[in-house]
Amino acid sequence: MQNEMTRRAVVKGAAVMGAAAAASSFMPGTASAASKGKTKKIPTSANGWPIEREANHVSTVWSRPVAGTGLDVEVRIGDVEAILVHVIRRFHYEVQEIPRVDLAGWREIGKLRASLPESNLASGTAVQIRPGASAKGGFFPAQEMVLRDILADCEGVVRWGGDDTEVNESLFYIDRGPNDEQVRKLADKLRAGEATPGEGAGVNVDVRTPSRRNRADRLARTQRSA
Repeated sequence: MQNEMTRRAVVKGAAVMGAAAAASSFMPGTASAASKGKTKKIPTSANGWPIEREANHVSTVWSRPVAGTGLDVEVRIGDVEAILVHVIRRFHYEVQEIPRVDLAGWREIGKLRASLPESNLASGTAVQIRPGASAKGGFFPAQEMVLRDILADCEGVVRWGGDDTEVNESLFYIDRGPNDEQVRKLADKLRAGEATPGEGAGVNVDVRTPSRRNRADRLARTQRSA
C-alpha cells in the first residue's frame, strides 16, 4: 500500500512539473530569453547605411565645417564627411556660390520617403544643395559640365539625384554600402589631395579638356543607366 502511494505521488509530481514547464514556454520572460540570440536588424537608408535618429548627440552624424566657404553641414563623420565636403566645396567654388540656407545635410527619417535616395539624408550620407531647386533642368549646360567633373572626381562613389528615375537635382549621396572599400580609398585620396599644394577643391581645373570630358561622360552614361 505504501509503495503504491509512493508511486502515485511520483507520477503526480512529474505531471505537475511537466505542466509547469509547458506553461512557462508561453511566459514573457521565457520568450524574451529565447529571442536574445536573435540579432536586431538596424534600420538603414536606401544605400545601406545605418539611419541615425538624431545628429550632434550620441551619433555618427555631426555638424562639420566646409573649409573655405563659411558653411557647415550635418554629415556622417569620417570617410563620408571627406567625400561629401569635397563635393560641396567644388560646387561652391566652381558651379555656384552656396548661401547658408541652400545647404542641408542630415534629416529625420520620418520626414523622408524611406524607399527613395532621399532617405540617405537620414544616415548622414547625403547632402542637398539648393533644396528648393530639385526639379529637372535647374543647371545651365556649363554648370552641369562642372558638376559632371565633380562626380568623376568621386569615381562613381557619389551619385547625383538628377540621374535618378525620380529626379532630385539638389541631392548628392554616397552610392556605395558601408563595407565598400572604394569609399575608404576615395576618402583617403581626397584627403591626400587637400594636403598637397596645387591639388584638392578650389584649385583651378579646365573641365573642358578631352581627358576630363571623356572621364565625366563615361561615368554619366553609367550612372544614368543604373
